[in-house]
Amino acid sequence: MGGSNSREEIGPLSNPMFFSPQELKDLECAFELGAIEEINSLIQEKVNNLKSTELHIAVTGEAGVGKSTFINAFRGLRSSDEGAAKSGNTERTMKPTQYKHPNFDEVSFWDLPGIGTTKIPFEQYFSKMKFELYNFFIIISSGRFTKNDASIAQNIKSLRKNFYFVRSKIDNDLRAHQLSHAQANNDAELTKIRDYCTDGLRKAGISEPKVFLISSFQVNDFDFPELKETLANNLDDIRKDIFLRTLPSTTSKFVEQKRDQLKNRTWILAAHAVSLGAVPIPGMDIVCDLGMLVTAIEEFREFFGLDDASLQRLANVTGKPVEVLKSEVKTSLAGEINKDLVKSMLLRSRYVDTADNMPFLKKIPIIGPRYQLGKSQKITENLLNDILSEFAKNAQRVVDTAFDTD
Repeated sequence: MGGSNSREEIGPLSNPMFFSPQELKDLECAFELGAIEEINSLIQEKVNNLKSTELHIAVTGEAGVGKSTFINAFRGLRSSDEGAAKSGNTERTMKPTQYKHPNFDEVSFWDLPGIGTTKIPFEQYFSKMKFELYNFFIIISSGRFTKNDASIAQNIKSLRKNFYFVRSKIDNDLRAHQLSHAQANNDAELTKIRDYCTDGLRKAGISEPKVFLISSFQVNDFDFPELKETLANNLDDIRKDIFLRTLPSTTSKFVEQKRDQLKNRTWILAAHAVSLGAVPIPGMDIVCDLGMLVTAIEEFREFFGLDDASLQRLANVTGKPVEVLKSEVKTSLAGEINKDLVKSMLLRSRYVDTADNMPFLKKIPIIGPRYQLGKSQKITENLLNDILSEFAKNAQRVVDTAFDTD
């Protein structure tokens, strides 16, 4: 269901993401009537869903294929960092092992034992792994995909869940190819590896396999960016939101994706802040819960990886001094964010003087709750969108510096 592109509207249709058609209709009616309590209830339910939804990603494959390194790369960690998955060439995992994202507890990667080991017989594997608990699966190999890998995929398919084939350690393959060939052709070698993997999967019973070639040490190269984008695009709105939150900002495209995804949230956040427990802002004809805005802005900053912990992890992975990365964060919102700061931003907002001239407000026949609610929501939403753009620009500078791109 599409919404209007005009930013002159105030109402649910300016942000259809996260809401069903019936929820949008209910919200629109509530806004038309100025029914603040009903708006509160509808939006609070959606906010609770955003906060309570979890994402569980299962990673499986035989011993030594790079499952742990892959899990760490996805979370922006080195193997020596606190909370990192332990890596090695032997099968360490005898039961599903959970690794939560360092910033976002609602997202977990699960390292599953390899199928067909003597510890877990094939006939017991699927019941012991409880595949129904996971949202989607990553099946990793560092060589040819086997019949066991195909059996996992077929079992997942029967559950109507998504799975993705990942061929790891591509950097090692290309390095070996270059050492053994005087005139190495990397593109031809990558095609050969991809064909080798897809052919093996077809022979094992997977009709149209797609294989992502990656190196967990070169997260911006080969198919790693495409894999991340594919995973995100195959999730529903809420899970896509929390998945993108966990991805380190490593490319311009991911920064843009994060910005666009967060724009889907600003209407909800603004409406929530001006309708639930809101109080008048001195010097302005609007109401707003400043505490909610403080929390929202802090979450935005963390979403883009501009908080101290995220910048330190990025510095660890890229080898760039953390102070160099921090120097690229040129915003007043880099330090403490409190109610006084947010209030001053609202008072300075370029939308304050023009809010009364908006077409929507002209249609309101009386000055009252509907007027104040609409005006407050619009000013707050526009401020959040401005902050979002500011964070995105800063994140882009950090990415350019961290990965020497321009």
